[in-house]
Amino acid sequence: MKKLVLLICMISFLNSFSQVDTEADIKAINKVLKNQRIAWSNNNLEEYMEGYWKSDSLKFYGSNGVTYGWENTLERYQKAYPTKDHTGKLSFRINDISYISNNAYYVLGEYHIKRDIGNADGIFMVIFKKINGEWKIIADTSS
Repeated sequence: MKKLVLLICMISFLNSFSQVDTEADIKAINKVLKNQRIAWSNNNLEEYMEGYWKSDSLKFYGSNGVTYGWENTLERYQKAYPTKDHTGKLSFRINDISYISNNAYYVLGEYHIKRDIGNADGIFMVIFKKINGEWKIIADTSS
């Protein structure tokens, strides 16, 4: 009987580590998005890109097709948004953050860029994955 109780306790203990704390995960993901919004609005694209996985496996899908890799994605942003007039002030409307699997979520939202040269609005879906203890965007599609 003692062995059965010990086994049940061990299983319960191990299960407590495998449970997903979605509230904490969503809070951390929102913090990454907030930091990106601030960096973008300060015309700091390198800091904005800190929210992305620094890997050649990063994928960005936009109107010009798929861009592969962190460096290429940064270059894409730098070409499309070369000055403060182009980056403007960014805001997000997050419509959904959903659990995919352990350490992975997708985020559905809208972006709004207020700027003197003309506002820009669109939708996005990003996939976040926890890598080395940090939440990073591993795939992004925006239009």
